[in-house]
Amino acid sequence: VQLVESGGGLVQAGGSLRLSCGVSGSTFTINTIGWYRQAPAKQRELVAHDKGGGSTTYADSVKGRFTISRDNANNTAYLQMNSLKPEDTAVYYCNVWGRDYYYEPAKEYWGQGTQVTVSS
Repeated sequence: VQLVESGGGLVQAGGSLRLSCGVSGSTFTINTIGWYRQAPAKQRELVAHDKGGGSTTYADSVKGRFTISRDNANNTAYLQMNSLKPEDTAVYYCNVWGRDYYYEPAKEYWGQGTQVTVSS
């Protein structure tokens, strides 16, 4: 199972980006999704989380601006980021818990990270 992220880049403050996280494996089922970010010299922090069934949570710093979503049919997770601020600059990572077959325990996987840079 591999997670491939895309969608990062350079954007001006106030702009938008949509990050994608594609999960390989035709039999894989996503249980939960998390988007994390890590800025230089800072700890990795959880930005948004989707535990399934429509239950989502967000860091206070991104509430109302970021939206986490998923396409279960295509095993893809998204993070829509609007009204971006310079302090949103970081490497963003997707985190997925899931399994290939129902009888297996869920496992954790990480994407490779994608750089988001917001200029002022």
